[in-house]
Amino acid sequence: MALPFDPTELARYGGLSLVARNVVEGFLTGIHRSPFKGFSVEFAEHRQYYPGDEIRHLDWRLLAKTDRYYIKEYEEETNLKAFLVVDASGSMNYRGKQKLSKFEYAQQVAASLAYLMLAQLDAVGLVTHDTKVTNIVPPKTSSKHLLNILRTLEGVKPGGETALAPIWHNLAGQHLKRRGMVFILSDCFDNVDDLARAMQHLKHRHHDVLLFHILAPEELEFPFKNPTKFRSLEIAGQEIVADARRLREEYLKNFEEYRSNLKRKADDLAIDYVMLRTDDPVDRALGAYLARRAMK
Repeated sequence: MALPFDPTELARYGGLSLVARNVVEGFLTGIHRSPFKGFSVEFAEHRQYYPGDEIRHLDWRLLAKTDRYYIKEYEEETNLKAFLVVDASGSMNYRGKQKLSKFEYAQQVAASLAYLMLAQLDAVGLVTHDTKVTNIVPPKTSSKHLLNILRTLEGVKPGGETALAPIWHNLAGQHLKRRGMVFILSDCFDNVDDLARAMQHLKHRHHDVLLFHILAPEELEFPFKNPTKFRSLEIAGQEIVADARRLREEYLKNFEEYRSNLKRKADDLAIDYVMLRTDDPVDRALGAYLARRAMK
């Protein structure tokens, strides 16, 4: 598939655009189906495939039967509209021993998803928030729109304490009114029941919601062994010294209970739950999910 972006323009955005291109082109090399589909209505007829037609409209079953390429046409088809909702609260600034902080990892995932959907000629927009919504980039299909998304992502600096659920409720009620696909990229540090109600609000708006739960390995494994100073990334000056060895067992139990509960709530709402660790390369982790999604 030829991607409609000028590499000389993308080069201005360095690593973020390069990561996005590597993820998407690597994914497209091995997979022929789009992992994300627009909202279509009644099927009308087939017609012969011509060079330049979108391969996501190919009838793969008919190809297997006849060894010929046909495009499925519909009476009315709505291209996918997608919104990337990126959490930029203070906790997302955690890096640990990894190359990327959680927020930087979310930047790369969001850039890759934007690149992919714009390559498919779908409309994609961006929302960033910390204690409040800080940026809203409306969905567009223009190839130059990627540059606007990358510029906005790279201009965001995470910071501030926030409750996520009220912000997601606000997005569902005020900003994301038109039916689409909503990608949430967050560490989800909030009350799970509150988060579930906020995601249910988005589902009530007929959005297809996907939750990318971005975590550092230290949060999952708690490798600390000595008396350790833990400092809040959201509240300046708040810190505590604790015996990490004594805390470890209870911490791991509570954290896994929280994560499992969040996944269960997402599953109950028919929301894709995808845990991404910041020590996993973005191309491998996101590419594996996209491949699974494309085969559904």
